[in-house]
Amino acid sequence: MKTVVISILGTTMDRRGKGDKRWDKWRPTISMCQHDDLLIDRLELLFDNHSIGLARQVTEDIARVSPETEVVYHNVNFRDPWDFEGVYSALLDFARAYPFRHSKEQYLVHITTGTHVAQICLYLLTEAGYLPGKLLQTSPAPRNSDAAGQYQVIDLDLSRYDQIASRFQKEHQEGTVYLKGGIETNNRAFNTMIEQLEKVSIRSQEPILLTGPTGAGKSQLAQRVYELRKQRGKIDGKLVAVNCATLRGENAMSTLFGHKKGAYTGAVSERPGLLKEAHKGLLFLDEIGELGLDEQAMLLRAIEDKTFMPLGSDREVSSDFQLIAGTNKDLTLLSRQGEFRDDLLARIDLWTYQLPSLQERIEDLEPNIDYEIEKFAKRSGYLMSFNKDARKRYLAFGRSAEATWAANFRDLNASITRMGTLADGGRITLDVVEDEIKRLRRKWQQGVDQGSNPRRVLEPLLGIETVDQMDYYDQVKLLNIVEVCRASDSMAEAGRKLFNVSRALKKSNNDSHRVKQVLERYGLEFRSLKAFSENQ
Repeated sequence: MKTVVISILGTTMDRRGKGDKRWDKWRPTISMCQHDDLLIDRLELLFDNHSIGLARQVTEDIARVSPETEVVYHNVNFRDPWDFEGVYSALLDFARAYPFRHSKEQYLVHITTGTHVAQICLYLLTEAGYLPGKLLQTSPAPRNSDAAGQYQVIDLDLSRYDQIASRFQKEHQEGTVYLKGGIETNNRAFNTMIEQLEKVSIRSQEPILLTGPTGAGKSQLAQRVYELRKQRGKIDGKLVAVNCATLRGENAMSTLFGHKKGAYTGAVSERPGLLKEAHKGLLFLDEIGELGLDEQAMLLRAIEDKTFMPLGSDREVSSDFQLIAGTNKDLTLLSRQGEFRDDLLARIDLWTYQLPSLQERIEDLEPNIDYEIEKFAKRSGYLMSFNKDARKRYLAFGRSAEATWAANFRDLNASITRMGTLADGGRITLDVVEDEIKRLRRKWQQGVDQGSNPRRVLEPLLGIETVDQMDYYDQVKLLNIVEVCRASDSMAEAGRKLFNVSRALKKSNNDSHRVKQVLERYGLEFRSLKAFSENQ
């Protein structure tokens, strides 16, 4: 495979010394052809109309030191060699027109000659793949050395550099840990989502949409995305957050886009608005589905054009903000119903992340309990922890089917706060946990059909501790058996109802005996079930 070097003629460094004295000076274009371990088959030499004489001299000198190197001229004129846009455009045109032959040739891009602007442009074009090769950096030989100079080949595929790759991986890991609030989570889907969000937070300035139920952590995640971006120098301004559910009518327009004095009754002074306040920063619009259609239209224009019209003003205002939107609603459904603009949804739906409920990532309950305990300790100023039995009991309940965690992490935060407040000496005991479990049960059972809750029926019959040891599946199954027995006049009748299919397959039936066996497993009697039902 042939080696081809693309290089700009060094109008200063390649023009050093007159006559034979030029060989006493280091000239980068000449010296890179003088290395025994770097055999250059072809040199693509870029220069402008005024440098043809120097190009010919350099070509003759290369022929003396490396006769096998073919020099090909390319006329590239930079109107202003220090104008970044002009230089980049000229070099991009060269790259697009050049007939690269990847299967037969390997390419090196020499970045020692030319202005600093040109060197940066060559680097960027190589990194972007327009110049598909590696970088070649040359330099003079050390003092007291007879060498023609030194060179280094730089591969921009950073995955080839173990130390750099490990550094990037470490920074990525630090970013994902930060977005998770330092909590060591175990849910695979959630971890995968956060890993991608870390990359998006650093690399993209496009809107991000966070969806999920109330209390799933949308506001906290938006805060961490902002802080991560600020740490990495991606954002300068502040975080401005608002819950759109609190905005109505003129107040919504005024709060978001500002108003001029006298714009409406009560507008006694000028107001800049939250979009203006978020200039060079991040705007978090929680519950964006609550915005009215007029506000949605203005927001869309502000996202796309970075301009908007304050209420009562005849002059546009600009604000360069980044947007994170949050919602617990189905915006696609709202758009079908005409309650949310299709064009706004399309604009904010580029990066959408669905935050799971606490129940959906229940394997993360324990590390989040520890996180909430640590938060409580910082707020209260004293250490707090569970004793062993209390922690075991709380975890078992929290992972059970009856723990709905209806408000998700808000429920968990409130629960830990209550127990921490009631814990004497900073120790949460079993008694404190049992009281909290009763409180959570009452909270979650409000508004739910009480007859469908197995514990309501089974606890008076078996006791709380026994029911605690039963799977929810077994609770539901036993509840149905109890209800059938209570609705039957005899065990035989209950047996016929419960075993209506299997009894037909038997030669002889003793339905009463089968019911008795089922009930005895739980220490129950048919007679006591009937009596208990009649006394309620």
